[in-house]
Amino acid sequence: MGRMNEPPRLPEGGFASWSRDRLAMACRGADECGDVWQLEPGVYVAATAGPCEEVLRRAQDFPKAPSPLFPPLKRSSGAPTPEERVHAHAARMRGLRPQTVAARIGEIAPGTARFADQWPLGEDVEVLPVVRHTLAEIGVRYLFSEDAPTLLPYASQLFLAREVLVRPSRWVWPRWIPTPARRFRTRQQVAFTDALRPIVRRRRSSGRLGDDVLGQMLRPSPRHGLLPEEAVLDTLPGITVATFETPSRAAGWILLGLARHPQAAGRVAAEAALLPADPAATTSTHLDRLQYTQALVREVLRLHPPSWLLTRRTTRQTQLAGYTIDAGSTVLVCPYTAHRDAREHSEPDQFQPERWLDGPGSPAKPGVFLSFGTGPHGCEGEALAMAMLTLLTAQTARRCHLSEPPGPGPSHQVTTLEGLATVGLRLRATSRSREQSRFP
Repeated sequence: MGRMNEPPRLPEGGFASWSRDRLAMACRGADECGDVWQLEPGVYVAATAGPCEEVLRRAQDFPKAPSPLFPPLKRSSGAPTPEERVHAHAARMRGLRPQTVAARIGEIAPGTARFADQWPLGEDVEVLPVVRHTLAEIGVRYLFSEDAPTLLPYASQLFLAREVLVRPSRWVWPRWIPTPARRFRTRQQVAFTDALRPIVRRRRSSGRLGDDVLGQMLRPSPRHGLLPEEAVLDTLPGITVATFETPSRAAGWILLGLARHPQAAGRVAAEAALLPADPAATTSTHLDRLQYTQALVREVLRLHPPSWLLTRRTTRQTQLAGYTIDAGSTVLVCPYTAHRDAREHSEPDQFQPERWLDGPGSPAKPGVFLSFGTGPHGCEGEALAMAMLTLLTAQTARRCHLSEPPGPGPSHQVTTLEGLATVGLRLRATSRSREQSRFP
């Protein structure tokens, strides 16, 4: 007989049902079981706003599993120490904090305008590859400035290595086994590092460190001094892919939202008409004025959080929402259902960007908005991602009417394995002006 205070279990649940339709089962679990429910013995789902926020904030009780996508490379000189990794993360964050992003809006905006300008009109376009390339150009340039063209091809290969690594497999191999996917990842990681190393050495020897994220990492800290070269190199593959991988999934949902909600798209277009004719002249003041556009982006991410499920493991027996969670348990944090918590959002399944303008909802309220996580492991690139997505949304609506292609079949497939994505999404654009333009 189970403990009296353990979370309820969904009837006819379990991993077999979960694997068939994760979203449907997550919603059913939240509806039938409440705040926290049991998927399997030792596996629990935090389903509503309060418990999700609590798990993400309590990092000591619910730490993030140590499974880096790009683990440190094995070198004769040795890997960076844990302390050096902490210092490298802090240095990287100096280049990603909101005030730093705000100062560089003029570098982000031109890429988003080119994306909209070059959309082929009157054709069905597969969106995600094009938007991913655009955001990769923007993200890599934000990290590495004038050295971005050199590193962009290697960043694309890092993304491909990630895709290969996370593909579904019948077998879950121990981490120490060098599977073909892991060997491919290592080769791409080595290639990226080998391309980045001479850039680091050139900048340091010349004294021209740069004002980008890499430059911030090369500057000595008053407290810790210079970061060792290996600490700089090892921390950058993951954040390089992160600047465009998750934002690309988000952009797919946003562009689909513009297509399905033409009135909202028109309101974004009217707001975007006030942006400078020269995208490079865009400033944080212009970005701040895109209030409805930001609300639309936030509403899309509320309904379709790209990272819809986050995994945590308990280090000790603890309490969550009044239930006892044993040490060693897995807790799945589900922003997808938390964002549909009717106690936090009126008509939670409805697309209402205005809720972020007129209603009591605030992204700062605990548990209300978790698309970028929260707590010690919240997304460090949130400010950059929101800037890229807001400007991409504004520039696209300013230039194009989007629609789903006519036809009996869906415009995309929804996948949930490694994030919530619109795989194969195809959209059609017509111009809001007389200009006709194409992707190169």
